[in-house]
Amino acid sequence: MAKLFGFSIEDKEPLSPGVVSPVPPNNEDGVDHYLTSGFFGSYVDLEGIYRTEFDLIKRYREMALHPECDSAIEDIVNEAIVSDTDDSPVKIELSNLNASDGIKKKIREEFKHILDLLDFDKKCHEIYRNWYIDGRIHYHKVIDLKNPHEGIQELRYIDSMKIRYVRQTKKTANDDRSIRLGNMNQDNPMQYEFPEIEEYFIYTPQATYPTSNPSSLGDQKGIKIARDSITYCTSGLVDRNKGSTLSYLHKAIKALNQLRMIEDSLVIYRLSRAPERRIFYIDVGNLPKIKAEQYLRDVMMRYRNKLVYDANTGEVRDDKKYMSMLEDFWLPRREGGRGTEITTLPGGQNLGEITDIKYFQEKLYRSLNVPSSRVGGEGGFNLGRSSEILRDEVKFSKFVGRLRKRFSNMFNDMLKTQLLLKNIITPEDWEIMSEHIQYDYLYDNHFAELKESELLMERLNMAAQAEPYVGKYFSQDYLRRKILRQTDEEILEQDKIIDKEIKDGVIPDPAQMMIDPATGQPMPGAMTGDLGAPVMEPEINAKSVEPPEVKMPKGGEI
Repeated sequence: MAKLFGFSIEDKEPLSPGVVSPVPPNNEDGVDHYLTSGFFGSYVDLEGIYRTEFDLIKRYREMALHPECDSAIEDIVNEAIVSDTDDSPVKIELSNLNASDGIKKKIREEFKHILDLLDFDKKCHEIYRNWYIDGRIHYHKVIDLKNPHEGIQELRYIDSMKIRYVRQTKKTANDDRSIRLGNMNQDNPMQYEFPEIEEYFIYTPQATYPTSNPSSLGDQKGIKIARDSITYCTSGLVDRNKGSTLSYLHKAIKALNQLRMIEDSLVIYRLSRAPERRIFYIDVGNLPKIKAEQYLRDVMMRYRNKLVYDANTGEVRDDKKYMSMLEDFWLPRREGGRGTEITTLPGGQNLGEITDIKYFQEKLYRSLNVPSSRVGGEGGFNLGRSSEILRDEVKFSKFVGRLRKRFSNMFNDMLKTQLLLKNIITPEDWEIMSEHIQYDYLYDNHFAELKESELLMERLNMAAQAEPYVGKYFSQDYLRRKILRQTDEEILEQDKIIDKEIKDGVIPDPAQMMIDPATGQPMPGAMTGDLGAPVMEPEINAKSVEPPEVKMPKGGEI
């Protein structure tokens, strides 16, 4: 095997495991096949697995070229990624992260750097589309190996058909199978010894069909790249029987093939049954068979007049030597019959029915998790209340939310590498912090907007009902956090804005008088300051208080 290319992020002194389990770690990326070594080792049919994945990716990309499938993919991508001229499609959310403001600021700066390296504002649509169609996406994190503390210098996209993910068991000096998993000592659970797994990628510059022997992986066929050098994000769908990663287009393969076949058969049926054809019964008397055939042929050539339109030249010519299935029938009739007769064969009667086409179109959309109401794009848009939202649209919005969560793993991996290389955090810190780092995507879904507006209305109504009890049963801080659902950043921001508007005279000072906008009368407790804004920062509160004898209480005080 050739040496690994790239870099690895590891602890200098690995700690011995304190928690022991007989179950090996699970792999959520679908790579459950291992390349084993040793005297008793046997190779798994990796060639067949990668051959299957190669074919699957190729099929997914062919499916995306179909008009109906492309329309469904565009619906999903447009819902998940919203491109705005004024705002970024995705932002990092650190309100749940328990860290200092300096660390949060550095994390936001590094995430902005990653978005700039990806050119995400301009390429977000195609990046997400490539990930959704292939079911995976790969980026090579290019760093300066002499100065790794400078972080990621470049992010280069790698075609999924040119790279493969491999797990290989390392051969150890003490390869005694007596202490392996199958022969565990019941008295000492610490004797569970799982084989050490080496993870790496095989990069092939040319997207060739995988035909190499699994034992020759890493030879001249490709370049071994370290696991930490590649950002690897999958769809999360795994075929556990074959150990391969699938795309969300996988379950639509059958529906799309059925739609293609039914459309092709419909075209053939209409071309063959659309015209009316005539049947000529020619009386041949008692002529012998050969002379009867010759007589029938002479009559047919005498009365046949086939005019052909040449689409290339625009000419109309007479081609009597050709006869197709769409033309008339000439049948001989013996003596004793009714003589020469001409009848008409009617065309198809149900040529206008496309019920089966619509059925398979809806089936295709359902297999792609797109609401069937979006098929064809007919009908207007309902601007009513969110209670009128179709259940399919609610399911679709949840599906898009799951896709966003899964796609965010790409940002997580890049951000982790950037923060570790710049020594902003340690690997142990990242294990704790990663669960509290979230990514907010822009929304333009109308149903989501209706839902948010109704939620805000309900929260304001609840706040109005709870307002007389502030200072008695509830604190002002509780009302803002639990009922209005305001975060720490929103509370601080709103307090600063309110403070500024009070100084500018835009709104009256609540410490002096609070007027009910509905009645125009002073509200209860206005002069006592029970309904004042919660104090998040002492310096802000000090500025908002003008009379020295009136002191605003902090949130939670009565």
